Amino acid sequence: MNAHSTSESSEAYIALGANLGDREDTLMEALRRLDESPDITVLECSHIYETEPVGYVDQPLFLNMAVRVRTGLDPYGLLHIMQHIEKELGRVRHIRWGPRTVDLDLIWMEGKREDTEELILPHPRMEERLFVLAPLKDIVPEDETSGLRIILLAALERLDGKEGLQLWKTCSWHSASAPSGS
Repeated sequence: MNAHSTSESSEAYIALGANLGDREDTLMEALRRLDESPDITVLECSHIYETEPVGYVDQPLFLNMAVRVRTGLDPYGLLHIMQHIEKELGRVRHIRWGPRTVDLDLIWMEGKREDTEELILPHPRMEERLFVLAPLKDIVPEDETSGLRIILLAALERLDGKEGLQLWKTCSWHSASAPSGS
C-alpha cells in the first residue's frame, strides 16, 4: 500500500474538460488512463457536452463530461494521479481558466472534506458551473446517500436555463475491470 492508499475504497466524481486538439479523443484517453491506474476503477461516465468557456472567454468551445470512480486512494493520491494524467496529455497552465488540452477536477469524494491550499473538497465552484452540474446529473445515482444529489439538484434549480451547453455525444464506459452484464 503506498502513502496515499487507504484501507477502504470510496466513490469520487471527477469533471473533465478539453478545448484544444482532438477534444473527444483526449477525454477518452484521460478516462483510459484513470481506469488503468492502480486503485482507480472508472464506474460510469456522463454524456459529453459542448460548452462555452467561462472566465476567460476568448478561446475555443469546450467538451465537458464527468466520471464516477471507485478508488482506494485518499483525495491527495487521486489528485496527484489526475495531475500526472493532465501533464502526460499536454496540459500547460499559462492563463487561469484558459485553453487546455485537458482538465481534470476532483469535484466530490464520498465522506471527504478538505480545505487546504492544494485541494478543496467538495469543489468550491461546482454549484456555479452548469458544465459540471449537467454531466454530474447524468451519473450521480438517484439513491446516492452522501448528499451530493441534493446539492446537485438544488444548484441546477438556481441556475437560469441551459445557455452555453449542448449535448455533444452520449458516452458509455465499460471498464475492463468491471463485471459485464449478460
